[in-house]
Amino acid sequence: MNSEYMSRFVTAETAAKAVRSGDWVDFGFGTGFPELMDKALAARAGELTDVKIRGGLVYAPKIELLEADPEHKAFTWYSWHIGAYERKKQAEGQIRFVPMLLRQVPFLYRQHYRVDVAVIPVSKPDADGYCTFGAANYCFRTIMKAAKTVIFEVNEHYPVIPGPEGSNRAHVSEADLIVEGVHSPLPVQSYKAPTETEIRIAENVLAEIPDGATLGLGVGGVPFTVANMIAGSGLRDLGCHTGTISDAYMAMFEAGKLTGANKSFDRGLMTWNLAAGSSEFFDWLQDHAALCRPDCLDYVHDPARIGQLKNYVSINGGVAMDLMGQENAETAGTRQLSGTGGQLDFLEGAFRSEGGRGYICLASARKAKDGSLVSNIVPFIPAGCTTSAPRAMIENVATEYGVAHLTGKTVRERAEEMIKVAHPQFRDELRAYAEKAWK
Repeated sequence: MNSEYMSRFVTAETAAKAVRSGDWVDFGFGTGFPELMDKALAARAGELTDVKIRGGLVYAPKIELLEADPEHKAFTWYSWHIGAYERKKQAEGQIRFVPMLLRQVPFLYRQHYRVDVAVIPVSKPDADGYCTFGAANYCFRTIMKAAKTVIFEVNEHYPVIPGPEGSNRAHVSEADLIVEGVHSPLPVQSYKAPTETEIRIAENVLAEIPDGATLGLGVGGVPFTVANMIAGSGLRDLGCHTGTISDAYMAMFEAGKLTGANKSFDRGLMTWNLAAGSSEFFDWLQDHAALCRPDCLDYVHDPARIGQLKNYVSINGGVAMDLMGQENAETAGTRQLSGTGGQLDFLEGAFRSEGGRGYICLASARKAKDGSLVSNIVPFIPAGCTTSAPRAMIENVATEYGVAHLTGKTVRERAEEMIKVAHPQFRDELRAYAEKAWK
């Protein structure tokens, strides 16, 4: 790199001075979190007011600027996908949730959102000055184009994955300022051993996956269990086109199941937008960088593009379903648990795909705090809860009692399918409701 680019390297403290009171600041998404700039901005909590920060799905154990400003006089955090730490902070009034389908996010930056400062986490630059977006492509390139000031934060732990045609790459010349320093190891995600219910749900879904399918697996116990079952199954030549790649795909790849040989585009490649998993997974991702196509939300989450893949199978978890097939995937009453994320993007992609199919997976019932059993299949989504996916977009619902096939069915027929996979204790009352509501 020449001296022109080297002059852009500054301390995090110096870069943080680019943020002024009243600014809108972008802070990345998922594993793309700027740790050094977070600490540097937190140190300015007493100097700044009304700084609005967009981020989401934070895997880091905490956000320092929120810890430094509990009354949120200096900083307010805006998120369209609540992570574990953010769930704690929303109860304290420090999180503002913005409902969003992930595929819509780039349009907001192109057409509506103001970005004063964008902080973009990147991997170490090579000798020619090229960095990569590491494990989180998100829509960083779109955000960079919208921003008045672009700050790169170089994380020495990020995997270096350029992607085909530089799909995951940026050059230091695209940044106004560049920050380096020592980072904590990448935050890791782990999975608990599957419950008996999760195993039965996964078995029901596994029985319907064909050879050569391309998989979009959500995060959670059931998708991970499905992947591990696939690793030990006779399925062949599966593909990856997913919002978040994880240990689930590593397990299928190591078992020789994930070849991508039948994909109609990106053949032989694993296509994804974010990466999250164990430390072993990040090592594996780096070792297989040549087989990865990390790309933007516009590319990965586009239902029309997903629909070009034959036998595309989307597998996600849900919180509750009603008898018409409407799904709540993200709230407990009015309390936000996560977000719609990319679930609807991939459900629609599966709907468009020749031979494709989308699955929502959930336990038929759960135990309340008092030990009583509560049905997760309800007559209707209760007031206050979110309808994350409309009934017309839900094709299949899997519980431990089977798979409800809803595509093309009437409302009454959908109700009968849902009752078949409900917990036996609640079937009679659900059927009574259905008979009264839909004669």
